[in-house]
Amino acid sequence: MDLRGWDERYRNHPGDTCVTPLLASSACNLAPGRALDLACGAGRNALWLASRGWRVTAVDGSSAAIDILTTRNPAIDARVADLEKRQYVIEPDSWDLIAMCYYLQRDLFEPAKRGVIPGGIVLAIVHIPEPGEALTPFRLAPGELARYFDDFEILHHHEGPSHDPAHQRWVAEIVARRPLSQR
Repeated sequence: MDLRGWDERYRNHPGDTCVTPLLASSACNLAPGRALDLACGAGRNALWLASRGWRVTAVDGSSAAIDILTTRNPAIDARVADLEKRQYVIEPDSWDLIAMCYYLQRDLFEPAKRGVIPGGIVLAIVHIPEPGEALTPFRLAPGELARYFDDFEILHHHEGPSHDPAHQRWVAEIVARRPLSQR
């Protein structure tokens, strides 16, 4: 779907405000710091993080989604940027937490890994094919997500049915911590 399609989708349905369960369970034990929510949509995760004291930057290509988010919480640094066109640059060593939930852009994994501070967390959830389904450009192969983070400490890894009521397709999930000694 192109960005105009996403704008139309958000105008017709402003999106769920319930946090992604994996983000809630992962971040609830972390001290609030700086968080980056990539492909944030209408901001369900950014809103939850901000309500718990995180300083949040939320990025999405849909201006309609960002409008909804800024209406819900104007204190969030919400930005319209097409990630595929690299309109937002993830600054290295800048974030305590980077979340990419239900968005697949393979070339964002390395910048996200560099973007978290040593000891920082990257959380990613992407769709994978169910058994018997073919791969598509919008799904990773089983086992592929974990390989992107083989140099990080894996805190959580799951592949299979989603535990998020808002997403019913199969997923690969990872919560990975940047080693303290990594440069």
